[in-house]
Amino acid sequence: MKIKILTLFPEMFDGFKNNSIIKRAIAKGVVEIELINIRDYTKDKNFRVDSAPIGGGAGLIMKLQPLVDCLNATCTASTHKIMLSPRGKTYNQKKANELKNLQEVALICGHYEGIDERFNDYVDELISIGDYVLTGGEIASMAIADSIIRLLDGAINNESLVDESFDDDLLEYPQYTEPYEFEGKKVPDILYSGNHEAIKKYRRKESLRLTKKYRPDLYEKHVKNKQDLKLIKEIEDGNESPKWMTDALEKGKKFTH
Repeated sequence: MKIKILTLFPEMFDGFKNNSIIKRAIAKGVVEIELINIRDYTKDKNFRVDSAPIGGGAGLIMKLQPLVDCLNATCTASTHKIMLSPRGKTYNQKKANELKNLQEVALICGHYEGIDERFNDYVDELISIGDYVLTGGEIASMAIADSIIRLLDGAINNESLVDESFDDDLLEYPQYTEPYEFEGKKVPDILYSGNHEAIKKYRRKESLRLTKKYRPDLYEKHVKNKQDLKLIKEIEDGNESPKWMTDALEKGKKFTH
């Protein structure tokens, strides 16, 4: 996959490209990231890419000519062109999974007080990463690129992608490491039982519990199956030691903690 990022500040991406999963994905040829400086395409003799808004108002607006010429020179008809904009639909994991299947994506970063309105006609879609104001689209484009790259085959271990937050409209279940007890806080015993089905059931129950508590909007969207409904009833009844759990603990392996 190729991701093109059209920006006025390509140097902002030095750390992004040269660390952790992104760096390894690039080295393995999983993804190619091309940084394109919009300023290189301005025809202004002083290399300006912005001007005051027509009709008055505060700040500066990115000019149409550099943006359009940059887009035309660096992208093709098959490039999926995304403008980071507060008008766009809010980005989510479902959209990340859609974008990972494309061959080439262009992320266009606005700046200053906005862009010439007419530029929206040159892109395929608008995307927002949330209802707050950033100084430009660079941070938003990093977030989107990161979320796509980690889903690409070979970027990370496939097992790490199983049961992630937002898959199936649920938050991920809690995770623990050794030691078993730290300052009086213990790892749930069921995780030591060796009963993989019971552990899976426990984790599903905790995903439901956490999602309802922290993201009721997602919880309402989640399509609940028969097992979910039984687990939800246990949560509502305050049943923290249901028979399936006590049976698993009795029949399971000895605890190793």
